[in-house]
Amino acid sequence: MSNTYHLYLRPGIEVVERCGGLHRFMGWDRALMTDSGGYQIFSLSRLCKIDDAGVTFRSHIDGSEHFLSPELAVRYQEALGADIIMVLDECPPSMSSREHTEAAMERTHRWAVRCREAHQRENQSLFAIVQGGIFPELRQRSAEYLTGLDFAGYAIGGLSVGEPKAVTNDIVSKTTALLPEDKPRYLMGVGSPEDIVTAVGQGIDLFDCALPTRVARKGALFTAQGRCNIRNAAYREMDGPFDDSCDCETCRNFSATYLHHLFRSQELLAYRLATIHNLHFMENLMRQLRAAISDGTYETFREQFLNNYQVTSDEVRLTQRQKWLERWHNEKAGS
Repeated sequence: MSNTYHLYLRPGIEVVERCGGLHRFMGWDRALMTDSGGYQIFSLSRLCKIDDAGVTFRSHIDGSEHFLSPELAVRYQEALGADIIMVLDECPPSMSSREHTEAAMERTHRWAVRCREAHQRENQSLFAIVQGGIFPELRQRSAEYLTGLDFAGYAIGGLSVGEPKAVTNDIVSKTTALLPEDKPRYLMGVGSPEDIVTAVGQGIDLFDCALPTRVARKGALFTAQGRCNIRNAAYREMDGPFDDSCDCETCRNFSATYLHHLFRSQELLAYRLATIHNLHFMENLMRQLRAAISDGTYETFREQFLNNYQVTSDEVRLTQRQKWLERWHNEKAGS
């Protein structure tokens, strides 16, 4: 998954295109998806003005002004050359009013039509994005409208942005039931192990999230029992792998005490080794899920996984998110 907004600002779409496209630019010969950049425009921009024509925004890097329309979002992604590209959508803030959410959904629909008309490359799949916030009737309207346009796949956007997990699960379940079973269904921005295991049972095929790498940089490593913080004193003298059931490069070659030392010393290698572990954990989890589906044992796998995996409570999770948002806004205000 690569981000069109960030690539547009740096190094520039034309640079990537001259280098032969994103696959060659980053040395990745497997499946590749790009987003439209819309979410980052709304969340990172110091100034953002939205109307039916598109979005006028200021770069979070240098404050320069830019404009993105549905047609430009498609053109940029076609130039990047990803296998799956996304329509430009308007993602309203969490807990927006019904009126605001409905207006954003209707604009998303209009933009989806324009993106579909602008899409030229036959070797790329264009996905639509179902919006509607936490309102089931809006989600139903959005799903029915977009499936009528016959896109290659369908994403569920605007969730996991601050609402309780029970609400997320309810909306995902109701929305997925409205989407075609013979086309990919993609849940945007969801990446915690327990949420993925649950959403797969609801019919979701694709996910994207920076969570595994973001928490790795903070010292939080995944295990079958939940997240553990390698900075904790318990790992100071643990002369063995962090997780002896894991066969990732990190656990096979380095001790927990060494990882603990790297984090305490703020060595850059700490973040790389923790990231390797978390990505390996997620890759292995997806393999297990695919095998369980093929074997007809998904329900058993889900029950066992969720019984063993200790999750972060909603209260703690939302408090942590609020602190992060406040810190981010304070940093932006001072820049």
